[in-house]
Amino acid sequence: MAGQNGGMLETSARLLRLLSLLQARRDWTGPELAGRLQVTTRTVRKDVERLRMLGYPVDATPGVAGGYRLGIGAALPPLLLDDDEAVAVAIGLRTAAGGTVSGIEDSSVRALAKLDRLLPTRLRRRIRALAATVVTLPAGGPPVDADTLTTIAAACRDHRRLRFDYRTHDGGTRPRDTEPHRLVSAGRRWYLVAWDADRRDWRTFRVDRMRISGLAGPPFAPRPLSEAEVADRVTRGLATATWRYQTRVTVAAPAARIRRRLPAGVAVEPVDDDTCVAVLGSDSPHWLALYLGMMDADFRIDPAAAPELAGHLRTLAGRYARAAGPPVPLGGSPISPAR
Repeated sequence: MAGQNGGMLETSARLLRLLSLLQARRDWTGPELAGRLQVTTRTVRKDVERLRMLGYPVDATPGVAGGYRLGIGAALPPLLLDDDEAVAVAIGLRTAAGGTVSGIEDSSVRALAKLDRLLPTRLRRRIRALAATVVTLPAGGPPVDADTLTTIAAACRDHRRLRFDYRTHDGGTRPRDTEPHRLVSAGRRWYLVAWDADRRDWRTFRVDRMRISGLAGPPFAPRPLSEAEVADRVTRGLATATWRYQTRVTVAAPAARIRRRLPAGVAVEPVDDDTCVAVLGSDSPHWLALYLGMMDADFRIDPAAAPELAGHLRTLAGRYARAAGPPVPLGGSPISPAR
């Protein structure tokens, strides 16, 4: 009896591992699964049948190039989550309820309520403690439609071309034909890194400026671009490429110090030990002026190259001066302005 129970436990553990693999990746071949599970391909076939009997729709493609894929069922099967995964899902749902993806707030709250009922007491206490002590500020970025994100994600996953109208800085729209590669979430905004077929180069697109019409296009062979390269491309592009206004400023401070003062993605290059050049971008010259103040260092711009920015700097300088009031000498009374 003990041996029989041990075999059942081993099979159950293997089924959980198999289901975890099928959830982690879209397509698997039989030999790949057998290698991961350290069993024969015949055992994989039997385990797939057991999963189907439990309600998990597993699609199988016959032939040499065939394999297995977790299909779409009429109802969502039970999720297999360990403690840390369950807490991560709960935190993600709570964050999504007030995030920048429009249309999922109510769904996130409903899903969180269902998950809360299923969690053991020890996990429920952890999550509720976090919820009681964390305040989430409203997202200030432009909202992104959830359907748009899922359409883009599916096109990236299935390697299908994606066509969309893209709103440019001047307010116009241009059609784009792309090979989508990765979605990137950066702070308050979402970006798509894709190969632009017309420009024959990689491009970064802001998702809130995309308007997708129709279904995904024909399949394409994915081009090599690592996750590190994707992150680096978006980080460098955030400084200028996706913004309406951009400028170069010379700053009287070391580059390392200025990088710590500015938002991630701003390009800062050293000139010498005490001077650097920062390349900043924003949709508003007012925000550019605020970023410059955040550096806490003297800087120089070219007013002829950035007239709007110069105007906002003068406006802010006057506003701060009025707020500070008349200058006060050491140990004396405020100095009255000259008449």
